[in-house]
Amino acid sequence: MEVKVSWNGPSGMDFRAQTGSGHLVTMDGAPEAGGHNLAPRPMEMVLLGTGGCTAFDVVLILQRSREDVRGCDVTLKAERAETEPKVFTRIHFHFTVTGRNLKTATVERAIKLSHEKYCSASIMLAKTAEITHSFEIVEG
Repeated sequence: MEVKVSWNGPSGMDFRAQTGSGHLVTMDGAPEAGGHNLAPRPMEMVLLGTGGCTAFDVVLILQRSREDVRGCDVTLKAERAETEPKVFTRIHFHFTVTGRNLKTATVERAIKLSHEKYCSASIMLAKTAEITHSFEIVEG
């Protein structure tokens, strides 16, 4: 896997990132850090990627378990250290899984498998952060 991140120039703290799969993403800094607040911060991108990684796992595991999953949202709330390096110290994942007749035990198992075995991002972040999760099932 390879990505390239390029600074857009001296007028701010915005960066253009190109993924190995050819996608472009813009990141920006907070105004107090010289940014213009026009795009997500790099650490927000870390959370976004982690949320995508675990949601992907949960949906795939539920589909393979022959569950009628129709939607999956995950909200991540994180706390960071107060001093440098400001690593994540706590991250809570809240899943809202929508489907028909979803089994609670199967949803719980899918989330657990993602966090303990499959989601490289959350497993990596667990090296510095306390990871917790909760979920709700919505019929639909």
